[in-house]
Amino acid sequence: MKFKFGYTGIRVRDLDKAIEFYTKLLGMEVQARIPAPWNKGEFANLVTKDEKHWLEINWYADDSPVAGPFKEGEELDHLGFEVDDFEGALQRLNEAGYPTQIGPIKAGNWDVAFVKGIEGIWLDIYRINRPHKKKPAARRKKKRSH
Repeated sequence: MKFKFGYTGIRVRDLDKAIEFYTKLLGMEVQARIPAPWNKGEFANLVTKDEKHWLEINWYADDSPVAGPFKEGEELDHLGFEVDDFEGALQRLNEAGYPTQIGPIKAGNWDVAFVKGIEGIWLDIYRINRPHKKKPAARRKKKRSH
């Protein structure tokens, strides 16, 4: 089973203002902005221009199950780990004493679940169901006629 660190998620009080900060001042690009009814929030995925670093910024309503007291400087929301065996990863974490707290959720081609890990740091365990690429058909050699 493979866990691949994918991105960092932070919590913000004003999603629009945060998007403006990371895009206009730091040059990141918005890849998606998505309502998240499962946690009464909304998030935006941003990426650096070289697409090497991803940042997810999250806003939650006051009555969200994951909203807590907001103390400036403690905005780490969660760490995202892409897995190749979604069910197996959740089972491994559960058996180690870290059960799924939210999900599993099917969001488009993503399977997502949230687990409270060591020291209470939330983990977003996810699998992206990518379409299988078809192998190109082998080319037949043309017979030359003389």
